[in-house]
Amino acid sequence: MSFLEFLLLLLVLYYVVYVLLWILLDCNVALWYKSRFGVSLSSMRGQVVWITGASSGIGRALALSLARHGVKLVLSARRLEQLEQVQEECLAAARGLLATKDVLVIQMDMLDLDEHKTHLNTVLNHFHRLDVLVNNAGRSQRASWTEVEIEVDRELFELDVFAVVHLSRLVVRYFVEQNGGRGHIAATSSIAGFSPVPFSPTYCAAKHALNAYLLSLKVEMRKLDVSLFAPGPIATDFLQEAFTGSQGGKVGLSTANQKRMTAQRCGDLFAVALANKMDLTWCGLFPVNLLAYCARNPTLSKILAQLMTEKTLNKIREGKL
Repeated sequence: MSFLEFLLLLLVLYYVVYVLLWILLDCNVALWYKSRFGVSLSSMRGQVVWITGASSGIGRALALSLARHGVKLVLSARRLEQLEQVQEECLAAARGLLATKDVLVIQMDMLDLDEHKTHLNTVLNHFHRLDVLVNNAGRSQRASWTEVEIEVDRELFELDVFAVVHLSRLVVRYFVEQNGGRGHIAATSSIAGFSPVPFSPTYCAAKHALNAYLLSLKVEMRKLDVSLFAPGPIATDFLQEAFTGSQGGKVGLSTANQKRMTAQRCGDLFAVALANKMDLTWCGLFPVNLLAYCARNPTLSKILAQLMTEKTLNKIREGKL
């Protein structure tokens, strides 16, 4: 075997192994590697992390993952009672690493932009610092493209994009004034943010827009860390409040008995992405992880479009395959 043939063989083996990992893992390869050999979550001990939409689902799971390693937390959402329950769970999970004053609860409506500055001041007055903002609050959607009312498009973008951008700008200005531009902005995006799925047109567009906003921020401010975490189907109550195509409508569906990643596994992976300051990561059970990789490659994306109907893609997204 010639040296060139040997190199070609190594290249083929590399891609074979990589594709196998796409199939076997529940997240992208880089995130899996960091979860095993990357920076430990204990490196974040003592940092202050603000999580919006922390009363349930991925936000709650992320808070618990960070609390176990002594990360100080700001938990915000509209539902105060649920937030206080998450606060108690975080203190229990911390096992003495956190005191009650280390987990701050703020009742907050992301759509009330006029109050964003006040909430940021509350965080800074309490902790005298902020290290990471995690924009997790948001809603999904289930609706046919042709049936979505334009008011729904506007409402979803207001919550999933514009409210996030507004709060992030305030925090970035704080990072610039206090830390010379150093800080960490993160957001819960979605695999739908780079791989469109059927029957969620406004949600897909909103996540694409959010990704573009934050990635352009990273290009503009090189000292700033920006993390986009894109989950696939997760076992949460996300669909209960999801938009439909009609103004005021809610899907109101349960994800019970569907093939979905657990919220806690998702939260653990999100925490790893934050600790390692990774720019774009994703997670999802097979075949979601494989499809996410294919969507990142234009050629594979075209092949995928030929092989799978919108019904098949929707079943995968809904955890029915």
